[in-house]
Amino acid sequence: MKKDSVEGKAKDIAGRVERQVGEWTNDPKKQVDGTAKQVEGKVQHACGKVKDAAQKSIDDAKSTAKPPQRVPDDSETEEPATTRKERR
Repeated sequence: MKKDSVEGKAKDIAGRVERQVGEWTNDPKKQVDGTAKQVEGKVQHACGKVKDAAQKSIDDAKSTAKPPQRVPDDSETEEPATTRKERR
């Protein structure tokens, strides 16, 4: 997990704890602050996951990408043996 995901998860957990403490102490300000921190953490965690997925897709595309292969057309294929004999 990348930095954003880890920091987001930590904020989410800290927000949950703060909100719960606010509920236990009947402190509405702590509840609101905790909920706000929790939401901020969830958003940051989600952004980190999206960044990780995008980076993984880019890395996968780079590792599996092959240069285009040249396909010879009909004029470049070998001539039949009878035609070669006729030229001699």
